[in-house]
Amino acid sequence: MNQQDMNQQDMNQGMNRDIRLVVLDMAGTTVADDGLVEEAFTAASRHMGAAPGSGPDPMLDYVRATMGESKISVFRHLFGTEVKAQEANKAFEAAYAELVDGGRVAALPGACETIELLKSQGRTVVLTTGFARTTQDAILAALGWQDLAHLTLCPADAGGRGRPYPDMVLTAFLRTKSADGVGQIAVVGDTSYDMLSGVRAGAGLVAGVLTGAHGADALRAAGATQVLDGVGQLPGVLGAPGVLGVPGALG
Repeated sequence: MNQQDMNQQDMNQGMNRDIRLVVLDMAGTTVADDGLVEEAFTAASRHMGAAPGSGPDPMLDYVRATMGESKISVFRHLFGTEVKAQEANKAFEAAYAELVDGGRVAALPGACETIELLKSQGRTVVLTTGFARTTQDAILAALGWQDLAHLTLCPADAGGRGRPYPDMVLTAFLRTKSADGVGQIAVVGDTSYDMLSGVRAGAGLVAGVLTGAHGADALRAAGATQVLDGVGQLPGVLGAPGVLGVPGALG
């Protein structure tokens, strides 16, 4: 965390202490991605007939630029028709599930400890994703996280619209009834789309983390009120010691 973000943290700390609902992204924020999305997309594009090549891939570039968005929305843009988008999404989910089954998924350092700490402070924690429910459940099972958060949400749980729309954040707010207003919500993620969804939902804290797809400049440009080295710093932003043993964590 640089000096600018630390100064902003100090100014906002009094407000952030009243955060009652924390909406956390999964891949890139609490779960290590390690290129799995790109691998699964490459498998899906080959399934759809794209020939492998060594040069720049405009479709893969688009996937990288839209990290955090609902995957079915990405495929609708890339393949044009609903039938093709659904076929590509099914192939993507199957490829990602194989990677998960192969032990290629892991929690980011301090993620589980952070969630447990937030819960011990009386805050409600919701995990969100742009993946389909079957993939989200497979990741949760692989990590043993089925009961870690109070609620888990995918785009289908919020009427079908994922990020950058605010729907999942607002669904978390409505379902948990843990906050009196949207200003008591914190949204945390690693992509510009996470930041936009938090801003559009009116969240009191919108924090970007540098463990995933997008850098600090992109996160701030999309509305991040803080940029953190990792999710382990979040408790410190909320007025409590961060998770010890996490590089860059407060506390």
